[in-house]
Amino acid sequence: MPTALACRNLTYAYPNGASSATTALLRNIDAVFPGGRVVLISGKSGAGKSTLLHLLAGLLRPTSGEILADGQPVSRWLTAHRDRWRRRVGIVFQQDYLVSELTVLENVMLPLIPRSGSPRYWRESSHNILARLNAVELVGQSVSTLSGGQRQRVATARALVDAPDYILADEPTAHQDLENAQRLGHLLRQAAERGAIVVVAAHDRHVDKWLKVDQHLSLADGNLEPAP
Repeated sequence: MPTALACRNLTYAYPNGASSATTALLRNIDAVFPGGRVVLISGKSGAGKSTLLHLLAGLLRPTSGEILADGQPVSRWLTAHRDRWRRRVGIVFQQDYLVSELTVLENVMLPLIPRSGSPRYWRESSHNILARLNAVELVGQSVSTLSGGQRQRVATARALVDAPDYILADEPTAHQDLENAQRLGHLLRQAAERGAIVVVAAHDRHVDKWLKVDQHLSLADGNLEPAP
């Protein structure tokens, strides 16, 4: 299992904008996200929470500084190496990015298909994670028929089905009622207990009530600091 995901002197500016630390969206961030813990990053909309998660996931490259996974500078790796590392990362995006032509079950199975295992294993694993997210009754439906909350649960199931070592969740309960938010919180806590690194971004700092976070950080004005 991973020991830590870290930012070292991390700065990010939009490619078509200025790149100095004073105008960057994220400025000189130093942070460590250890394995076995759930970390919440809160902050206002537009503060850069999604950008930070995308940097941690290797979907964006820093303007300066680096991302380290277990001490390895993954943000500096070539695309092929970085893509292989990302197979260990489960990402819950704000937008669900479900494939409209596929059923719910087929969408959740997608991350498993390039891995080892049989189609039976893929189906059983997908059924199991959907059941834990209160969505198993949706397995045969087209995702185009789902509500916003259902789509979010299916997208979360897809991100977690392969038991990733790194879990990065962006506003994962934005469309959920309290019961389903608590279900997700329980899943993320269990992932941390098996040693995964779990980082959740949310504009509502009170989600720590159901998430039971180990560390709460606040992102504001490009800086990441312990939440007051």
